[in-house]
Amino acid sequence: MTAPVLSVRDLVVQFPTRHGTLTAVDRISFDIAPGEVVGVVGESGAGKSMTGAAVIGLLEPPGRIAGGEIWLKGERIDNLAPEAMRRIRGKRIGMVFQDPLTSLNPLYTVGEQLIETIQTHTRLTNAQARTRAIELLTEVGIPAPDKRIDAYPHQFSGGMRQRVVLALALCAEPELVIADEPTTALDVSVQAQIITLLKNLCKEHGTAVMLITHDMGVIAETADRVAVMYAGRIAEIGPVQDVIKRARHPYTEGLMGSIPSLDATSDRLVQIPGSMPRLTAIPQGCAFNPRCPKVFARCLTERPEPMPVGTTEVACWLYADGAEKAA
Repeated sequence: MTAPVLSVRDLVVQFPTRHGTLTAVDRISFDIAPGEVVGVVGESGAGKSMTGAAVIGLLEPPGRIAGGEIWLKGERIDNLAPEAMRRIRGKRIGMVFQDPLTSLNPLYTVGEQLIETIQTHTRLTNAQARTRAIELLTEVGIPAPDKRIDAYPHQFSGGMRQRVVLALALCAEPELVIADEPTTALDVSVQAQIITLLKNLCKEHGTAVMLITHDMGVIAETADRVAVMYAGRIAEIGPVQDVIKRARHPYTEGLMGSIPSLDATSDRLVQIPGSMPRLTAIPQGCAFNPRCPKVFARCLTERPEPMPVGTTEVACWLYADGAEKAA
């Protein structure tokens, strides 16, 4: 087995408030191998982006890592000083955010931003860095890169800006890329192009990818494995095809049932009743129990930990002691 690029163990993220301490991420664990794309999916408020922010050390105060460990290629990074973490961010961990305009400075050309980032993490001269920047723009599919390198962000379309952001994320050839909703603001046809680009670049560079999204379609197209999050915990994790074709957790079943199918004969999509609980009101037992169609007594009092079921791990009492009651 290849050693994982990213290893998260029992991660806890908390927010101290006047009304008590709120737990946004509650003891989650997962690994990402070199060249692997792991999708993290769930509704808004599930803790997906918070997990990504904890990994790259960008939690908004008063948020803090209250427990667990984060390892990058065998080095623990959750307890590093801010300056040490800043050196890792951008060099060893690249970032792609939802809105490319927030990642690009409108006052500088795309080339100036790429060259600055390259020179921050390497010892290339200005001429060498410019050549490298043009190579990166070519790699991410920007037409006429030797001319577009001197254009400003507002002179690019949304899809092209996201390609530039991807080039920025890959500048220092990072070991890990965290992509937080990278296709949400884009047209469907452009989404597909960015997804294909992300997959190809990561396979070529051997980069591990943590892909955060609420879109199961994007996950199905892009990810090798998927972690389904609910109320700060992982409900189900496993190979993407296994999770999609045979969702085991009732929440995953609901997510999969809400995706329209071209060959479906049903008139209505599956609907998950209710909404994600607020951090101040996470129910006792399994957090999904108020919305679950298969709830029984144990779900109301005990919180399940992920347990192996076939190729996946599922945090659901339906699968306790190897018994599958959900059949």
